[in-house]
Amino acid sequence: METARSPYKTRQQELLLSYLKSTRGRHFTVEDVRTHFSNKHIAIGVATIYRHLERLAASGAVNKYIIDENSAACFEYMGGGSCSADKQHFHLKCGVCGTLIHLKCEELALIQNHLLNAHGFVLNPFRTVFYGTCAGCAQAPRRKRACVRRNTGL
Repeated sequence: METARSPYKTRQQELLLSYLKSTRGRHFTVEDVRTHFSNKHIAIGVATIYRHLERLAASGAVNKYIIDENSAACFEYMGGGSCSADKQHFHLKCGVCGTLIHLKCEELALIQNHLLNAHGFVLNPFRTVFYGTCAGCAQAPRRKRACVRRNTGL
């Protein structure tokens, strides 16, 4: 016999799902979700957010990424199903600003195939992260130097 869920929990699930749909194509953390609802003065506890995200990850509606041991888990709303082979992507993580970027690049398929064929190793694109510096952060020092030259006449 199923027990009925309280309307409060159902409302929280609806609010969370609505928020997740608005984030399609972007990564978010539990803290991002908590902040979003806190800014709207909507009380949803962190444990509730975790519980719902884990349930959605188990169903394939949300992908969960654990980038490294120092970062919070990232999630991505996928909708009704899990990420299939044609939607696979790698990630780039900026060591300066911490931004996590989707990377869909056909060249990486060559590396995946090489690793499989030559080394018998299956690369997991959902857990593979390339670390470096994003374009914005790489340009920041140059922009700062250009501003100093303009302002000092150098």
